[in-house]
Amino acid sequence: MELKDQGVIVTGGSRGLGAALGAALAERGARVVLVARDAGRLDETVRRIQARHGEAHGLAADVGDKEAIHRISGAAAALVGDVSLLVHAASTLGPTPLRPLLELACEDLERVLAVNVLGPFRLTKAVVGGMALRGRGTVVAVSSDAAMEAYPGWGAYGATKAATDHLMRTFAAENAGVRFLSFDPGEMDTEMHRAAMPDADPSTLARPHAVAASLLRWLDGSPASGTRARAT
Repeated sequence: MELKDQGVIVTGGSRGLGAALGAALAERGARVVLVARDAGRLDETVRRIQARHGEAHGLAADVGDKEAIHRISGAAAALVGDVSLLVHAASTLGPTPLRPLLELACEDLERVLAVNVLGPFRLTKAVVGGMALRGRGTVVAVSSDAAMEAYPGWGAYGATKAATDHLMRTFAAENAGVRFLSFDPGEMDTEMHRAAMPDADPSTLARPHAVAASLLRWLDGSPASGTRARAT
């Protein structure tokens, strides 16, 4: 995938896979906009990329907030021009320790839906119009094996990831010229994973930078719109 001088938005860009992917994209010459709620950590991530002579910009915003979506898309266009790649890496587990669905408050499920489903849906709508007019562009939703398998305690997260996978497939069926993809990173050594599974052995988990490299290799192979892959 050609990335040099291309505008890119990565949500969840202050840490984990989002931060690693932002760095990898900038190394390949992309003009990267990272979106995250934590302004302090976002600034640190942006500075690290810039220190390596990559182009990166930070937008402190909550993708689960409907009012933030057009501000994100508008600011990104002003910073990097046309957006050729949009990666939905922002996610929330909901309350931790994880709990069964019968013990989950409706308000907690609403928040997980807002970040993991409505955020990607709204931001895709805000960005993809320009891609469609140009006849090219790629949208990637970061998924999970919990979208495919039912695990106790992971009901809210898994249901929202399954929903977003299906959104990508449906967008693909409805829109020619723009690719819509889902990518399962597997189990990574991240703060989110530690919050969900604090007893997991970090040595058994993938590192975010390795997963970012796997995602870019997959994109380089020009996967068909509507497909889903797992990190290798």
